[in-house]
Amino acid sequence: MCNREIQQALAVQFRQNVPTLTPLPEIGSRRRRLWDLPHSCHCPVVGVCLPLETLRRLVSKASGGQVMADDYEVHVAAVAECARRNRLSELLQEELERRYAPEVKAYRAAKTTKALADAWVLAVRQGDVAGAFWAALTHPHCDAILHEVLCRDMHMLQHQAGATVRVDLARFSALMEENGVLARELAKAQERSTRALAEKTSELERLQARLMQLRADNLTKDSRLAFVSEDLEALKASLPDHEATQRLRKRLDLMTARQHELEGQNASLRQRLAAAEKSLQALNSSPDTPAKAIDLAANTPSVSPITLYLKQKTVLCVGGRSGNVANYRDLVERVGGRFAHHDGGVEDSQCVLDASLAAADLVICQTGCISHNAYWKVKDFCKRTGKRCVFVENPSASSLARGLTQIADMDSENPSPAPAGWGEARPQG
Repeated sequence: MCNREIQQALAVQFRQNVPTLTPLPEIGSRRRRLWDLPHSCHCPVVGVCLPLETLRRLVSKASGGQVMADDYEVHVAAVAECARRNRLSELLQEELERRYAPEVKAYRAAKTTKALADAWVLAVRQGDVAGAFWAALTHPHCDAILHEVLCRDMHMLQHQAGATVRVDLARFSALMEENGVLARELAKAQERSTRALAEKTSELERLQARLMQLRADNLTKDSRLAFVSEDLEALKASLPDHEATQRLRKRLDLMTARQHELEGQNASLRQRLAAAEKSLQALNSSPDTPAKAIDLAANTPSVSPITLYLKQKTVLCVGGRSGNVANYRDLVERVGGRFAHHDGGVEDSQCVLDASLAAADLVICQTGCISHNAYWKVKDFCKRTGKRCVFVENPSASSLARGLTQIADMDSENPSPAPAGWGEARPQG
């Protein structure tokens, strides 16, 4: 078959399928109602301009009960009822006017058929044809030719929409499958994140509890420390001689250390003395003792008067330089006396001086390093009690030794006690 025959066959078939143009009724400037449209327009209007849910609802409302027919049967019945004015067609008219009120209002600006056709072409290009189709069909300037154009365009748009729907369905199926995979992955990720969040929340609660416990412990420790500090301050306030007691304790520690040192020296000297006595006994018992050794033994000096005078006596030294106290002590203890010291009121308390004076047998007053109060207290005490008192101006150990030797010589010559204040000198400074 040639191309011309094919074209002729298609033309014949097209002329058979194209409906005959029916002239539209003249309505003037009033918009057409649904029942005023040709019956061929009712199918695309009901099928395109009204969703199935809305159509089923309106049919049920018009029939006064629940419609049990399927979607196709509901569509056919609605199309058939649109041919005349009745309860259902009026409900459909109201719904179409309400739903597409913006398009109807926009199409009122078209004052000619050409303007109406241009508005329809623009709506087709934009893809929003439902409202435009209803507004153009019911427009007063929609003639038979434009009416036919609208129906043809809508017919082709329905075919294209069907093909697009099929493509969209295939794509939708693929997207649904992909969405299922992604949803499962998302569920797993959410499960992992939920589990991790629960673990972190538990750890955070544990750390917060630990932090609160540590803060409570710190507050408790601070409170205890504050209470202890208050108790310490109260204890210090209750002991007026606390500082003096601390100084006495330090001095006692120094005296104890000095005592241990001197005890060690005494032990060493005793050992040397014992060795010397053994050597002397060996020389005395030997029959061949040289004459020179005998002469030396005979010429052995006797015990000094100061040793006899100070033996087993307590000597109190008041004042003096702290660096010479050890020399004073060594001098007194070397001749058999007991040494005691008071700094003259510099650090030691004045009340301690009275007890030391009462316990002493002999008082040595270092006038060069003593306070005036201590000086007058020593002088007054010795005068009242008749106790021996030696006043030494030079704080050296040699001056102390000379003073002790003189008082020992005086006592050996005159046993009566010397008056208090012998060798008196006033305190310097």
